[in-house]
Amino acid sequence: MNFKQATDALLESVTLEDFGKVMGVSVQAIRQARAAKGSAAHRAPPEGWENGVRTLSREKARSLQRLYKSL
Repeated sequence: MNFKQATDALLESVTLEDFGKVMGVSVQAIRQARAAKGSAAHRAPPEGWENGVRTLSREKARSLQRLYKSL
């Protein structure tokens, strides 16, 4: 693994699209749930959002663990 590959892997982030796929909702629904409370755009977060965050954080942690072990 070279420097670029390692830093690409380190800096890879979870996107709204990733979260929307895990939750089965649109990116717009995620954006609206993240909007400030009281704003016209704000909507309630998707039901079960905690499990979606757990899933993606577990995947990210595993990815970082693989990176760590490969160096």
